[in-house]
Amino acid sequence: MSHPEYFSFDEFKVRKAKLDEIRQLGVNPYPHHFVPTDKLKALSDRYSDKEVGTYEEAMEKKTPPVIVAGRLVLHRAMGKNIFAQIQEELGHIQLMFNRDLTKVTGLNENSEVTNHKFIEKKLDLGDIIGVEGHLFRTQKGELTVMVHQMTLLTKSLLPLPDKHSGLKDKETRYRKRHLDLISSPEVMATFILRSKIISLMRTFFEQEDFIEFETPVLERVYGGAQAKPFTTHLNALHQDMFLRISLELPLKKLIVGGFNRVYQIGKDFRNEGIDHTHNPEFTMVEFYAAYWDYNDQKRFTERLFEYIALQLFGTTKLGLRKDKHGKEHEIDLKAPWPAISMFDAIHKFGGYKIDEMSDAEMRTTLKEKSSLPHDKINEITERGLLVQKMFEEFVERHLIQPHFIIDHPIETTPLCKLHRDPKLAKDGIVERFELFILGTEFCNAYTELNDPELQRDLLERQQRMLEAGDEEANPIDEEFLEAIYQGMPPTGGNGIGIDRLVMLFTNQTSIRDVIFFPLMKDHQEQALEESRG
Repeated sequence: MSHPEYFSFDEFKVRKAKLDEIRQLGVNPYPHHFVPTDKLKALSDRYSDKEVGTYEEAMEKKTPPVIVAGRLVLHRAMGKNIFAQIQEELGHIQLMFNRDLTKVTGLNENSEVTNHKFIEKKLDLGDIIGVEGHLFRTQKGELTVMVHQMTLLTKSLLPLPDKHSGLKDKETRYRKRHLDLISSPEVMATFILRSKIISLMRTFFEQEDFIEFETPVLERVYGGAQAKPFTTHLNALHQDMFLRISLELPLKKLIVGGFNRVYQIGKDFRNEGIDHTHNPEFTMVEFYAAYWDYNDQKRFTERLFEYIALQLFGTTKLGLRKDKHGKEHEIDLKAPWPAISMFDAIHKFGGYKIDEMSDAEMRTTLKEKSSLPHDKINEITERGLLVQKMFEEFVERHLIQPHFIIDHPIETTPLCKLHRDPKLAKDGIVERFELFILGTEFCNAYTELNDPELQRDLLERQQRMLEAGDEEANPIDEEFLEAIYQGMPPTGGNGIGIDRLVMLFTNQTSIRDVIFFPLMKDHQEQALEESRG
């Protein structure tokens, strides 16, 4: 069996030899258990403005005792003392090992290697250690642990990235996120903030009487969005399956079943392109409320975004944020947000009166004034989808502050209720909105369609589109239709992309910077492509 390339690295061989020596000295390089009494950041915060005592007092154990652990990121000998620094999560602290005081757990008492020499020669940057000692401040005022007992918890066999240059290559950062987290505190902070945002979201939903449920990832029939699915095969039942592209249809079945307010935070999978705002595996929150419509969902969405901002920052003002083109804007999430119909938005921002344009005129405009391939434009046969494409090409980039784009053509979704205004309903307009900030879509909401006959007509149209070659159309889902025939109350539904939401609040411009392990091209395939030029 072949070994990975790093087995041949000199640094790996040196550390591997140290590992053998450590074992021979009686020290277990991978013990089972260690219990710190403090997190490093909490410890630093607690004593940030407190007196803790002197070097001499720490030597005599007269200062506050601590037990802490972390990864060794700095290590330098200075006479009879060795100074070091360990880090964990967002905290770090300085350590001092003393030649006459510090003991190494497990080291043979009659060993030729002293405690001090062990710490100086056998430890490497990247090792994880636990220490017991007493706090003091150096003459420069730095909080430090005078270490009385050092325990090696994990011997690292591979070196850390260079402390000063860090990980500059983005490909490496995304492929080896563990190194990115170790070397970049700001990356660690981004992902901690992501977790907090999701926690705040759950708190808000619970306060509004929503119940969280889990629905299947594997489905026999996919639906709820216009997207090409990932396929797999279930051996036990001898049938092909799909990874879900949306959380929508099973959550609506729960509304039919009698739950009034439901939500789910979960992964969706769409076999589509990868760019700054798209990853084939992504996280959504979808939520449905009986007896709501899209107006209720607008107000709820405003309050949700405001709540998260206020909890994180104490203000709805997020400061400077970059749009897709790198231009910075001051973003404020304070409600209410403007709501404008898709047709009016195309007129206001693009200068086109859609009601006065034929399908042919829209195609000509798209060919002459957008970068879309002509053959793709010719493939758009339904008027509503041409309207949507006009919006995407000429309007989206102008929607910097929060905007609700309401009242879309029915062709854009088979799951939304026709408009309550008879004239708009006759024109095929549905009660749908999308939220845009910085020119990017953040959510998609409907007054949900609960007319079973119209629902069947629209899904049958999707089935015909699928059979005609539209890979993003939905197959008909008879189980879902049966649920709608059973009777679903008037309902408002919404879906928010959590990855994009995190990008907004953490000031990131790429979805890869808020997903721990974004999908990347296989190393071997990438190398082959590069060799071909």
